[in-house]
Amino acid sequence: MPAPSNRRLHIVSLGSSFAAGPGIHPQIAPRAGRSGQNYPHILARLLDAHLTDLTVSGATLLNIIVDPQQHFLFRSVVFPPQITLLPSSANIITITAGGNDLEYIGGMVQDAWAAGALGKIVNFIVGVVRRVYLLVRRRPRPAEQALQPLTEEALITRLGRVLDAIHAKAPNARVFLVEYLAVLGANTQPGKDVPFSQDRIDYHRQTARKLQRAYVQAAESRAGWCERVAIHDSSAEHGLGSQVPWVGGFGYWALLRRGSVFHPNLAGMQAVAEVLVRKIDR
Repeated sequence: MPAPSNRRLHIVSLGSSFAAGPGIHPQIAPRAGRSGQNYPHILARLLDAHLTDLTVSGATLLNIIVDPQQHFLFRSVVFPPQITLLPSSANIITITAGGNDLEYIGGMVQDAWAAGALGKIVNFIVGVVRRVYLLVRRRPRPAEQALQPLTEEALITRLGRVLDAIHAKAPNARVFLVEYLAVLGANTQPGKDVPFSQDRIDYHRQTARKLQRAYVQAAESRAGWCERVAIHDSSAEHGLGSQVPWVGGFGYWALLRRGSVFHPNLAGMQAVAEVLVRKIDR
């Protein structure tokens, strides 16, 4: 990318798939799951700004500041911690991340997969093959380990650590902590796009609230240079099952081609960019 002029805004975007835009055409960095129509790119066009887009689908908060990130399929592809490529001259920095630290979207995908007929068949076959393999190899069956989700306090601490590292690297930048769009709105019901039970819908809504509360806490304690972009609640009327959803529902084909399953679609990305423009101008 050419170096930005001194008079031109320089936007840098960090984060995971809710910022990167997997499944949204065109994919300008397919292995990063990064779209040329994600909200950072739309925002840069609206502001006529230079953009450095460092977002990578699947990134955790630690992948932003300390941990290199391996591609989920091509293990030889490694993305360095995003902050290492952050220019100190940035004027505006956007960040959307933290959901992967809670297994937020991944948990919904697992529930949707297990609820469908194809998922049940595949899981059964995998289970049988695994048991046969262990029997033939005469290995004891490994003990099942319960998942230990990140606590809300730990998430707040980790998110704050990321924000402080960003501020230290680019101390003159305005940092915008952009909330996740609501996937499961107030009126979302079990169905084709959400093929799991109401109990699981309620559980994933609670996870979304945990993430939102962490954003509030992390931003409020850094109010001098960090601003929260509160879009989760206002996007609830565009959750799955609404007339104009801003996120994609579940589908096996979309899942196989890394589509926008439980992720923002183009309309959602445009909505986020427009909210950001108003907040930046103000």
